[in-house]
Amino acid sequence: MEVAVDRSLCEANEVCIGFAPAVFELDDDEELRISHPSVPESEVERVSQAIAACPKNALFIVE
Repeated sequence: MEVAVDRSLCEANEVCIGFAPAVFELDDDEELRISHPSVPESEVERVSQAIAACPKNALFIVE
């Protein structure tokens, strides 16, 4: 599973970080950074929850 962010939609409100802090973080400019675009198997459930919970629908799975 690979995850990506649509930067034109993302407001960096940190909802995804709450679900999967090992995968998502904010950089020094307060923009979302995906530290593991190829999601480790142990984080797939958390990342799936983060994608579903994103209030701006800015996260998506890359196929």
